[in-house]
This record gives sequence, structure tokens and C-alpha cells, in this order.
Amino acid sequence: MKTLILSNRVPFPPNSGYPIVVYNTMKGLLNLGVDITLFSINTNKHRVDVDDIYDPVYDQIKFHSFDLDTEVNLWGAFFNIFSNESYNVSRFYDDDAAKLLENILRENEFDIIQFEGLFVVPYLDVVKTNSKAKLIYRAHNIVFDVWERLANSERFTPRRKYLQFLSRRLKIYETEQINRFHQIFAISQPDRLSILSFGCEIGIEVFPVALDFEKYTIDQSKTSFPTLFHLGAMDWRPNKEGLEWFIEEIWPDIEKLSSELRFYVAGKSMPQHFYDYDSDNLVVEGEVFDAIEFMNSKAIMIVPLLSGSGMRVKIIEGMAMKKCIIATTYAAEGLNCENGKDILIADTADEFYRCILQCITHPNRWREIGENARRTAERDHNLSTISLRMLNVYERLVNG
Repeated sequence: MKTLILSNRVPFPPNSGYPIVVYNTMKGLLNLGVDITLFSINTNKHRVDVDDIYDPVYDQIKFHSFDLDTEVNLWGAFFNIFSNESYNVSRFYDDDAAKLLENILRENEFDIIQFEGLFVVPYLDVVKTNSKAKLIYRAHNIVFDVWERLANSERFTPRRKYLQFLSRRLKIYETEQINRFHQIFAISQPDRLSILSFGCEIGIEVFPVALDFEKYTIDQSKTSFPTLFHLGAMDWRPNKEGLEWFIEEIWPDIEKLSSELRFYVAGKSMPQHFYDYDSDNLVVEGEVFDAIEFMNSKAIMIVPLLSGSGMRVKIIEGMAMKKCIIATTYAAEGLNCENGKDILIADTADEFYRCILQCITHPNRWREIGENARRTAERDHNLSTISLRMLNVYERLVNG
């Protein structure tokens, strides 16, 4: 089975949501004997020096990348208003990247070509022209939904209007592409239902985030208590806005619960103003070298997202590390969890306060939820199980 995977980021190293999903997809399929070629857009924002990649998965695939500046350009954004294209998506297309992809397709015959997310879909016409492979769209989230929610939460009217404009363009583009593939993979059941509501007329199955649980080793002797933590990429606006809300509206009351309570904030691209929050009880660490070790050393994970779509990889990693996770409904969207059993849901300041109070006054409570979370993660996000199911879909498509 020869498979070409298209990604809008180089998934090495697998240190955040999107790279983890793509990396583990390749790892699981390689374990089943699938021949994989990867074509990645190497953006300025997430630039990777491909000459410095040392990874066992990388060593087993054929890899091609194209360096592309996808940063927002004021003039580009302005002139895009007078076109009919989605500016969010069009920034990821380049004629030279398309030529490189065309050469790969002419030199190789693939059985399956998988598009990892909306931002590589602009290359669909190139693929269709140069390949007879079965085409799969992997929806990591409902992209326009993220932007609609961001627009709805924006208070500055001009910016809100522009975000609404972007989300409308995205919605048109995203919904128009759905039926141009042979198969859709949704990341969660809610996303599957959303895609069906767009008028999806082709096969669609749910393939959630998959983890290799051998990587998630737990040493509770190194877990300090009482500790809270937040871990997430801070160049993603929903993470930034959710954390600001928690620190400004909720943390001042939480901090009074115990003089020993500590809240640790970590993540790459930490905005400078977050360091102004740093105090004896609130520790802003910025990017951490080892996210698994960081999670292992803390007890309770806080995920206060107010917008977003898809499935939060860091929550699933937290579950794998037996963390007690306190999250908003938005953050837990798509997870097959039960409030009070393997996760705690909190959508208001009072609910966060009550959940945190419950955990720090009854230590066995957070440990019990963490144990249940690990079992849920192993049940729903096992790499071997999900990879085998994905290969079965590949074979069904190829064999007609």
C-alpha cells in the first residue's frame, strides 16, 4: 500500500497537536507495512531545519518539503477582500510547491493520498490532474467554526467584522471541498455530524487522535501536590484568550484557597505580557523541554478554552498521564468522557472554583479521576487499533 500524506507543517518533532496527529498516523501505518511518502509545507511560523531531523519515523519515509512564508501580509489581506478566495487558505498555496508536488506524482504511483487538514486542500487540483489514487480528506477540525467563535468573542467591532468576513469565506471554501474526495476522516463524532450537515455525500468515519502509550510513563513519586498547570501553544488564539480569562477572572479567588497551591503556565510562543502575571504562586515557565515530564510533575490540568473546534491533543496526553483534567465544554468537545468520572467540566468561574476546591481538599478525588482518564484514553485513542482500522479503510477504497 503506497500512501502520500500532505501536511501544512513538518511534523517533526511531534511536540504539539497537529504534528502529533500526523506523526502518529505515519508511525501506526508504518508498523503495518504501509509505504509512506510525506509532502510538507514548511512555514516560517513553524520552520523546521529538515537537515537536523533525527527520528526513527523520518528514517522510514520518503520526505519532501517546501519552504513557504504564510505570514499574514497587510497588502495581501487587503487585496484578497476583492477576490473570491479564502485568505486563510490561499496563503498556503504556491506555484513552485505545486510543481514539486506534480513531479512527485509523476514519478510515483500512489494508492492513497491523504490531505491532513484544510490548508493543503489548495493542492487538490494538482493531485487530481496527476494521480488516480483514492483521495482522503482528514478534517482535524471544522476550521470556519473556530473563526466564527473567535469573531463572536471579539469586542473590537472592526476586528469582529473582519473575523466574520474571514469565517464566511472559510465556510464557503470548506463546505465546497467536502465532496471532491473519495473519503472523509473526521477527528470526532461532533465534527462528523457537522460535516454531514454540510451535505457530505461520500463515506465519512471518525478517526480520533491516536497515542503510543509506551511514551507516556508515569512516576507519581515525582508529582507535586497541590499543583495546577496549563500547557498549550500560546500562538493559538483560543489558548491565549482562555488562559487570560482564567488568570484574570478565576485565579485570584483560587489562589486564596491555600498558600501552598501553585499554578504553572507553560507553552511555546508565550506572549510577553503573561510573564507580568508571574508571582510566588503563579509560575510562568514558557516553553518546556519535555512536555511529558512537565505533566508528570504536576497534578491537575486546567484547560479553560472559550472557543475552538476539533479535539484537544494535550487533553488526551494529560489523560494518558493520569492527570485530573478540569476543562470547559469547548475544550472537552469530541472526547468520549463522562463529567465527574474521567474529567471535570467547568464553564464558569464558580464551577472552576468548586472543581479545584474539591480536588485539593480531597486528594483521592483527583487521583481517581486521573486513573479513570488513563483507562478512557487507552480505550479510545490506542495507536495500534486506530491504525489498523485506517488501513482497512485504505484497502476497501483501493479494492473498490
